Amino acid sequence: MVKTKLLEQFRSFYARNYPDDMETQIEYFAIFGGLGWEVDTTKDASLLIKELILDNYKELNKKMQELTLSSSQCLRLLKALAIGDRKIFSAFNRAGLNNANGGSALNYLEQKGLVQIEYSREEPTRPARPNEKLKREEARHRISHKVLFTHPFVRFWFYFIAPHAREIALRQYDGFFKAFETRQNSYTSLVFEELSEILLNYNLRDSQILSSGSYWDANVEIDILTITQDDKTYVAECKWTNHKVTKAEWTKIVDKCKKTGIEPTQIIIFSKRGFSKELLKNEGKELALFCAKDFEALLKKSNEQELIESLF
Repeated sequence: MVKTKLLEQFRSFYARNYPDDMETQIEYFAIFGGLGWEVDTTKDASLLIKELILDNYKELNKKMQELTLSSSQCLRLLKALAIGDRKIFSAFNRAGLNNANGGSALNYLEQKGLVQIEYSREEPTRPARPNEKLKREEARHRISHKVLFTHPFVRFWFYFIAPHAREIALRQYDGFFKAFETRQNSYTSLVFEELSEILLNYNLRDSQILSSGSYWDANVEIDILTITQDDKTYVAECKWTNHKVTKAEWTKIVDKCKKTGIEPTQIIIFSKRGFSKELLKNEGKELALFCAKDFEALLKKSNEQELIESLF
């Protein structure tokens, strides 16, 4: 459901703004996605943020408060989810909430359509033999679900704007821009990962997908794990960085699969800036490589899509 909505927003953003390339589309969508605004993507992102968001902070903050009924618990939880690892229990701790009031805030945000739960596929650790005790760290480990934002702009707000709200309200933007310059790629990575899953599943549209999403357990995190009805397993990693992905990244993914006991039918790597010549030589049945330009495939129906309504 959340990925369907994200795809609709992605297509709507393109239909409104027609960026010159897919790297720009993804980068600007990660900031303004879901707002339903027309954005001049020929302008620098920092300039657009100042003109459209920072200079209109009070008005946008009022609308964000209305979305959350000005609930301090909801606002703290959204900020914790945006800047943390998205795990529910750690977000509660970061926001100073317990399972009761944190659960109530999360339920409200889910009902409002601002977030959606991504359920863990980790299996509980069991003793190798009957009556055998688990190791202390295994016994204490809690399986935790994660949370996804349904509108990129809402996550952008709580990732970058909320932590600098006081300065921004006084029109002091230096702290914000320093954080944005340092962490923009890291921030965009999650949206890129979500879009990569959509593109992977689009390419598997002739197969029946049993489960798809990120995978995490106590020891390993995998960006995308997709399993189809014909017992095929696809493992994917996403790299939104300013350099080409090398063969070393492929080796890391293979090692992750060994740790989890996953035997992938194919490994897929999605990259912002492409791949080294050495890695490209290995592309084939066991390894598929996608760069930003390949996301054009998701826009094939853009001209037929209605422009979706704004978040506010």
